[in-house]
Amino acid sequence: MSPEKKRPASIRLFLTDGSADGIRIVEKSNWTGRAVVASRSQLGEALTRKELGKPGVYVLTGPGDDGASRLYIGQADILRDRIKQHARRKDFWTRFVAFTSADKNLNKAHVRYLEARLVALAKSANQWELDNSATPTKPSLSEADRADAEWFLEEMRLIYPILGIDAFSAASSQQTASGSEEILTLSDCGAEGAGRETPDGFVVLAGSRARVSEVPSIRGYLRDLRKQLLDRGVLALEDERFVFTQDYRFSSPSTAAGALVGGSVNGRRAWKNAAGHSLKKIQDDRARAVS
Repeated sequence: MSPEKKRPASIRLFLTDGSADGIRIVEKSNWTGRAVVASRSQLGEALTRKELGKPGVYVLTGPGDDGASRLYIGQADILRDRIKQHARRKDFWTRFVAFTSADKNLNKAHVRYLEARLVALAKSANQWELDNSATPTKPSLSEADRADAEWFLEEMRLIYPILGIDAFSAASSQQTASGSEEILTLSDCGAEGAGRETPDGFVVLAGSRARVSEVPSIRGYLRDLRKQLLDRGVLALEDERFVFTQDYRFSSPSTAAGALVGGSVNGRRAWKNAAGHSLKKIQDDRARAVS
């Protein structure tokens, strides 16, 4: 079966104070949903927005204890009251994204359903550290209400990555760069990996094997990243090597290669296709072909 063709869409980003780092309102054409995006330092002003006086679902984002991206997902009958509580009780977050509806079609049952679905998706994808300790139970909805909630969810999932939140999609579903399904491999220092280039990073495929030992000069962020992947079960010790138990999305080919080798690596040169061409050559050839 051929993959579903994506339809072009228009996303509107409104800067409330005219600055790129101010409070932002995000809308999509032909959709009643609306997102409020604000940093923790802008909380006082953000809480006055009328959108936050409605039912909705929200995420809090920030660094975890080891510096990795961390996420908390919640819902509320009145968004501003719940977010205000988190300002007192949760320290890690630096930004929130709250979704509500411009009309009154998003009710309390809908937002509880959306919260449960988002938590389940984030746990299944296992791409970000999740601050939620439990998966909420989905409320019972009519067939029509469930269809409406799922449609709202799909539109949210289209917008989240635009805001830098790619926690709700498994790496295996990530679109490949330039529509190519070409598998690239790495073999270095006992590490053996396979992966795919994506538009915003690199996906290492399940079954890839990483070296257990690390070079003395390994950068701190790589050491912390490998530890985090072990703690979350993305990596598992098997036959004196770390094995990827799932596809995992990295921010760059070099970070992906470094996680495998246990040290800094130029990923554009280390990842190669079946013909022995490096990712750098593949990208350079692609650019020349366009020219």
